[in-house]
Amino acid sequence: MEPRWAQTGRDGPDDDDWGQQQPPSSLFLQLPSNATLRFRGNVAKAWGAALDEGEPPGAPQERDGEGAREQESVPLKQLPLCMAEKRILRLREQRVAWKRSRWEQWQVGMRHLWGQVRGALLYAQVWRGSLHRIEGHFGTGIQSYFNFLRFLVLLNLGGALLMVGFVVAPNAAFEGLQLNQTQRGQNSMVNRSCLQYDPTERGLVSYFTYLMDLLSGTGFMELTHLFYGYYQNSAVDFVGFSYNIPLAYLLSVLGYFSVCLLWILHRAVHLLKRSLVGENWELSTYSHKVFAGWDFCLAPGTAAAMKHNSLRYELRMDLEEQTLRRLMAQRSPGQRLALFSLRGALNLLVLGLLGAAFYGVYRATEYSQRAQQDTSPGQQGLVLGLLVAYLPSIVITAANQLVPLAFGLLVRLERYPLSLEIRLTLLRTVFLRLSSLLVLLFSLWTQITCHGDPAADSCRICHYNHQQHPCWETSVGQEMYKLLVFDLLVLLLVLLLVEFPRKLLVTHGPAPLARLLGQQEFLVPPNVLDLVYSQTVCWVGTAFSPLLPLLHAAKFILFFYLKKLTLFSNCRPADRTFRASISSFFFLLVLLLGLAIAWVPLLYSVFVLQPSQACGPFRGEPTMWSTLWVAIDTLPLVAREFLQFVGSLAFAVPLFLLLCILMFYLMALDHSYSCLVKELKGQLRLEGQDKVFLVTQITELS
Repeated sequence: MEPRWAQTGRDGPDDDDWGQQQPPSSLFLQLPSNATLRFRGNVAKAWGAALDEGEPPGAPQERDGEGAREQESVPLKQLPLCMAEKRILRLREQRVAWKRSRWEQWQVGMRHLWGQVRGALLYAQVWRGSLHRIEGHFGTGIQSYFNFLRFLVLLNLGGALLMVGFVVAPNAAFEGLQLNQTQRGQNSMVNRSCLQYDPTERGLVSYFTYLMDLLSGTGFMELTHLFYGYYQNSAVDFVGFSYNIPLAYLLSVLGYFSVCLLWILHRAVHLLKRSLVGENWELSTYSHKVFAGWDFCLAPGTAAAMKHNSLRYELRMDLEEQTLRRLMAQRSPGQRLALFSLRGALNLLVLGLLGAAFYGVYRATEYSQRAQQDTSPGQQGLVLGLLVAYLPSIVITAANQLVPLAFGLLVRLERYPLSLEIRLTLLRTVFLRLSSLLVLLFSLWTQITCHGDPAADSCRICHYNHQQHPCWETSVGQEMYKLLVFDLLVLLLVLLLVEFPRKLLVTHGPAPLARLLGQQEFLVPPNVLDLVYSQTVCWVGTAFSPLLPLLHAAKFILFFYLKKLTLFSNCRPADRTFRASISSFFFLLVLLLGLAIAWVPLLYSVFVLQPSQACGPFRGEPTMWSTLWVAIDTLPLVAREFLQFVGSLAFAVPLFLLLCILMFYLMALDHSYSCLVKELKGQLRLEGQDKVFLVTQITELS
């Protein structure tokens, strides 16, 4: 039976009742965590926390007032209180409402309005019903993949709006209205051979040539708004307003990358907070899974049984990891030396596989570019021409699909814990996918810059290989466009020729064959890595193909519906699951790595490489960045001096010092928060000791 002080603390509706409560029992005063209850506001008062003898009586009321003011800033439905306490708080708010000033009433009204707006925006989310259905059938782990896919769709739609609004649409409008465009004069010192660029086909063009151009981005596709080479180096004068196309192109690309960086960082920080709050493996690994691991959004039936199996697998994996760590601690020095030697040999084999994949990508890119330059599409034929054009994409896709299978086999021989096996395989796969893209760019760079030797015969005249790449920016954009098309084709072929036939064989085929194949698993990490790879391709090619964000947005929308179809029709959740809070933050971390890789070719192209002399909005300029300085020189004197000051050391050094001070402040703040976290963890341990103490007392009394 509960003591009277506990019943009074729960049933008392008024503040005056607190002073009439009976003091806590001696058993409560003996609890190890009794001293910590005093810092919990109304909850401590409900449990009868004892005060120090020297503390003034008014101190608890002051703290309660501060807690009440903090609670007022939070919506009532978000407070972790029972319904009776929420009713008490609502009555209390209604009693003190007439005492508020107009400013406080306005603040409360704005908070309520903002809550209603957020609720309306929640119902207006894209694919909200589909995501809830996926969550109900397969859990939050697989739903995190589709949330990530929706985030990429919104990210690319924002980038497409920026690029189309400031680059593509103005150019199309200026051409349609036939406005006066002021062409910037070519440098008289440029050799005429550097200005030769005409990708259009002469004479009768066959249907297969048009299809080849459409799939590979060559021919007539080069003279569309899709690629860099179509845009002019000119300014348009319209009703006293001058629109600088090269400046708009450069600022739009840099703005798109900056918006993506800020958006991803904002989302990553938000998910990191949730993962740090929701995951605390140091204190309660098993109790967290047993008491808080169930997903209450799941529908009954198959989904609930799958979740049971998932939790059972996680517990088994934790037990196996503990057993493996205990065995590792009991190994002799000779056994450890043998294990480390085996791991070193396997890592050398992994490096060999990575090197073979990178060399294959490099040689395929070199052969494809040389073969397309030496022969025309009509001489090769449609199939052979497509095979040669898509050879780098084929090699990259084959490496991305086959090499991770070898990684999965080798990592089992290294005898790591299961969780470390998964992380190590993912890290190696991420390195393979993103590095293969870097190898492709490096291969193109060696061809464009003659292996970095400007004194070579092919690069001496134009400072780049104008014979093989008369418009090198369009060549880079074509490779990214072919990667996009081939990735979409691979998805469709796998869906039609692999996943649906496998489902039919498992469902209607012979029983031994069905047991051998098994129902296909929906593996979240490999699918997310495919999205990160595709998004990195989009970022790399945006500077050379302004419509790539729009194409990738359409591609990701198609991905959403195709993946949803195959999820409900062909797949089951994987046995090795990931918690949504951890996996979502990991996805964005890998996405940030892809964005960092995409910044490298962009900055190198903007600041170092000379633009093509025969095409594009930066023709005739030493670098793309010089366009910005030319535009600054046309500004008024005050604006020009201000921008020059911002770009000088007189502004950079104080800014650097200020950032250093801010960094040290944040480090000190982080240290203080870490100390607070340690204290809170100590209080949680005391709570555990309370349970042991109470069980001991109950045992003695019984």
